[in-house]
Amino acid sequence: MTDRVLVTGATGFIAQHCMLQLLEAGYEVRGSARTGDRTAEVVAILSPHLSDAARSRLGTLDVVAGDLTSDDGWTSAVEGCRYVMHVASPLPRGVVKDENELIVPARDGALRVLRAAHDAGVERVVLTSSLSAIVYGNDRSRLFTEEDWSNLDGLRIGAYDKSKTIAERAAWEYMASVKGTSTMELVVINPGLVLGPLLSSDWGTSGEMVKRILSHQVPAIPNMNFATVDVRDVASAHLSAMVSPEAAGQRFICAEANHSMMEIAQIMKARYSTRGFKIPTRRLPSIAIRVMAVFDKTVRLALNDLDSTQNVDSTKIRAVLKWQPRDLIEMTTAMADSMIEYGVVRAKR
Repeated sequence: MTDRVLVTGATGFIAQHCMLQLLEAGYEVRGSARTGDRTAEVVAILSPHLSDAARSRLGTLDVVAGDLTSDDGWTSAVEGCRYVMHVASPLPRGVVKDENELIVPARDGALRVLRAAHDAGVERVVLTSSLSAIVYGNDRSRLFTEEDWSNLDGLRIGAYDKSKTIAERAAWEYMASVKGTSTMELVVINPGLVLGPLLSSDWGTSGEMVKRILSHQVPAIPNMNFATVDVRDVASAHLSAMVSPEAAGQRFICAEANHSMMEIAQIMKARYSTRGFKIPTRRLPSIAIRVMAVFDKTVRLALNDLDSTQNVDSTKIRAVLKWQPRDLIEMTTAMADSMIEYGVVRAKR
């Protein structure tokens, strides 16, 4: 079997950074997307960011059809693959009407990929979960570790957080069900808020906060905190998790540290205020953000993080995967610089 890796969700932010690092490391890469006609698009996005040697491997890259809501295509998608990175998951930009719009495809999609990988003799699957499966619905005043799980019955938990929690639990339950009959291994990466450089003009949900601050779409900064991580460090964690023997059967919190939205705004103000960007750094009262959420579905998504922290322990990933993350300044400015480069935001005249 060749060292070919299937990366699901090949049009997504994290998945494309995983594909970049896999190509640079010499792997053959196959991607999956909801439709199978995206190869040229993905190649065009990746190509400018690759070394000459890695770019030469783009000729073997293809993006095949693999919809999380259907069994079709997954058998052929995993065929001949030694590893699978299951990154794809529904990620909304607004509040969904029915939480099952996220829960069902996240859970069932993970199980479809695992079953297909198991049947194809894949050695290891790396599943992209989230801190959403660890901290939500819980008392935020404590430090969270990989032993923690989001409380599905808690007050401060949304549909996305439920979908990630349920999908990850289903994945571990599946692995338990095939224990003793399969040599396939599972590793789970639980990233925090993902910042870092865009590869195209698609900023996704991950970049929404930076985009809103940089384009002055928020009048002031609410009291919100997130455990942040650079997308390049999320990708490197996936690669290490894929090959590190001691990572098998483990889940890893993947975040540099807890940081406030105000810290992010102040970093951008220091760098971009002289370049025509008006960056807000006044404090927005929490009552105001609650009123804004009534009219703005994207803002509504953040209510569960208002007046709370995401203090997490990243000791395990640093020790087991030898992981050294970038700091907040680098991940914030890399995302902002790329947004400016790709025209996602523009300075005011």
